[in-house]
Order: sequence, then C-alpha cells, then structure tokens
Amino acid sequence: YGRYIRSALRQEKGLSAIADLLTHDSERVVKAASGALRNLAVDSRNKELIGKHAIPNLVKNLPGGQQIPAKNLPEDTVVSILNTINEVIVDNLEAAKKLRETQGIEKLVLINKSGNRSEREVRAAALVLQTVWGYKELRKPLEKEGWKKSDFQVNLNNASRTQGGNSFDDSTL
Repeated sequence: YGRYIRSALRQEKGLSAIADLLTHDSERVVKAASGALRNLAVDSRNKELIGKHAIPNLVKNLPGGQQIPAKNLPEDTVVSILNTINEVIVDNLEAAKKLRETQGIEKLVLINKSGNRSEREVRAAALVLQTVWGYKELRKPLEKEGWKKSDFQVNLNNASRTQGGNSFDDSTL
C-alpha cells in the first residue's frame, strides 16, 4: 500500500503542495511537511522531484546564512529537515548539486562548526555533508569555492550538549 500511496501522491501533484508547506510560519507544519517528504522520498521518482523542487525550501528553513530574519526553529524541526535533505540527496547527484546551488553547504558547515547548535543538529548536518562529499563529481567544484575536506567532517568539539536538558523526544507527549 505504501508504494501505491507514494505513487498516487506524485500523480495527483501532492508533492508540490507538501513542499509549499515548508514556507509556512508554524514550526509544526514545517516539521510535519519535512517528515512527509522524507517518507515520500523512499520512492526514486519522488526523490528526483523532491530534489528539484523542495531542496530550496528545505535549505531556507535551516539556521544561519544570509537570511533575515533568521528562522529560529526548534532542534527537532532542524534535525527533521536535515534528515529529509540527506534522504533526498542519497543516490541523487542532481539533488546534491541543487543543495550546493542554494547555499545549503554554507548553512550545513555553519551548523557543524558554529558551536551553538545541539549535538543532534551537528550530527545530522555532518551526515548530510559527508553524503555530499561522497560525490566525487562535486569535490572539485566545492574545492574551487574554497571548501576543504575538513569542512565535511563531524565537529562535535564545540557542540553544546542537549539544549533544554531533555534527552528524549517530547514532541508526541
């Protein structure tokens, strides 16, 4: 049934409707939309479409970069967005290129190295960065832009430990 539902959603143009929800003001809507896109990306055709059309909105929701005013999304939402980006760019070079074009690398490195993000956020950002670095076709363009291999490795030294003191997911309580 899951394969059928993912296919039906794609055919009924539901992916674009869900991707549009990423621009919503409510963090709960953004988190739900990113989670739905991650689940839909299991299907390879959906993954291609999400990579083309949703990556820019996913990147806009990440902290840091040049955006003003900066969205101050909770840790769970940021981690959900990062996991969605990773699911979309795995085995999808075009989506990884789109991530680079939308200044996603800058934001991911900032999350990884800034020192003011939680350990979960740093790990999720590092996973995406490692996935990007895994594409040999992207290494030369990234190096031309000034990025080094060390920018794509986990940096937990500066990460603050769980913000707020909770080490469990209380979003469903």
